[in-house]
Parts: sequence; structure tokens; C-alpha cells
Amino acid sequence: MARLDSCTAPRAPTQEEVPHVRHRRLSTLEARPTAVLIADQLRARIIDGSFRLGEQVTEAAIAQQLNVSRGPVREALQRLSQEGLLVSHRNRGVFVLELSPADITEIYVARQAVETAAAREILAAGEPAVGKAVRQLARIIARLPDAVAARDWAKVAELDLRFHTALVAASGNARLSRMFVTLAAESRICMVHVKISYRRFNELVAEHQELVDLLAAADAEGLHQALVRHMETAAADLTASMLETRGTPEAVEPEAVHSEGLQSA
Repeated sequence: MARLDSCTAPRAPTQEEVPHVRHRRLSTLEARPTAVLIADQLRARIIDGSFRLGEQVTEAAIAQQLNVSRGPVREALQRLSQEGLLVSHRNRGVFVLELSPADITEIYVARQAVETAAAREILAAGEPAVGKAVRQLARIIARLPDAVAARDWAKVAELDLRFHTALVAASGNARLSRMFVTLAAESRICMVHVKISYRRFNELVAEHQELVDLLAAADAEGLHQALVRHMETAAADLTASMLETRGTPEAVEPEAVHSEGLQSA
């Protein structure tokens, strides 16, 4: 019978036996990975409209501007592609998401599902969850009238999405919140690029206040119906605005866009 060696694991050498081991000690990372920082910057520039819809985002140009290797840039682009903000076309490259009227419908159908589910969970939790959510949402609404009066649509869009993000977060359901992140980003892209999407600005504050009032009253059915109406109306307004503005894209020089805002990682 062949002799088998013992399966006992060998003893690990000590630092004294292997002196160079002492020099391999790794320091704790103080900052987030470079790819994450790059993705954060690119995401912000896509959402705020610095990159045009459908514009190509080149790995080499971003790496050169940020003075980093192409590896973390490639990883950042893959991350944003997974989030749905970038689209990769084989043999062509990576491009900023282009949204069609059908995309808007899908986004708001998905938002309706997420937000109505979040509302149900808040109400099911009872007090103090409902009261806490109402206070948070009321603070956001309080800032809307000034933005609407100033016709500051970028601020209105920011507060609008902050309101809905807070509503979903108040459910305490981390998965709903994660699902909402991409939907909120896509919604913001729509709002930024379709600048006349707020077609009923005089009703904007009242609509959001109605949602808070129904939540405070624990009116589950009323809140559900109000959220459905809110999403359907928003989708219809965005679609109408997109169709009106098609064929008149703003002329933006790619180099001017890319040379502003991105900071070396």
C-alpha cells in the first residue's frame, strides 16, 4: 500500500524565521477606491446634464483628464453601466443613456411600484415611523415654494426627488431604497434634459402636500391612489415635454463639458 503523507497543515513561519514578512504589512485604506470616486464624479455630471444624452464617454479621455490609469476608469464605467446610466455598445464604446417616451413610462411604472410599497410599509409600521416620515417630508416641502416662485427648475427637480427618496427611505426597506437609486437618477436625467417638464408648477407644492397629509392621516387607500396619480401625471408631462423638445438639442462642445467639473481622483 502506498504511503500517504500526513494531512496536518504545516506550521506557519514566524516573522523571525522570515524577516521580510515584516515589510509586507498593509496600511488601512483611508479613502474610497479610485474607481468609486471616479464613478461618483461621472454619475453627478451625467445627472446634472453636463454629459448629453447619447454622448460617448471615452475611457482614455477620462483617464487623461483625471491623471489616472485606465483600469479604475474602466471599472467606474462598468459600475455606471450596471446602474443603467451608461450603455455599452460592442465595437462602438460606452454612451450616456438615451431616454425615449417608452423609457419614461417604464421608469414611472417602476417608481409607482416602489413608492406605493414604501408607503404601505411606513403605514404598517405605525407610530412613531409615520410621524417621523411626515416631519422629514414636510421639511422638504417647505423649501419648494421659493424654488417654484424663482422658476429654479434645477432646484425644484432636486427637492422633488429628495422628497420621494425620503419617502422610500422612511420605509426602512433597504432593498426598496437600492431599487429607487437608479430610478431617481433616471428621473433626474429626464428632468434636467427636458427643461419644461414641470407643466403644472402651480400645483406642484399642493400635490406633494397632499401626499404628506394622507400619510399623516394614515389613509392607505387615499395615499396609494394619490401616488398613482402623481406618477401618471409626471410621466405624461415628461413625455409631452420630450416630444416638444425633440430635434432641438442644445449645442454643447464635448471638450468644454469634460474639462469642467471632473477633478483629479
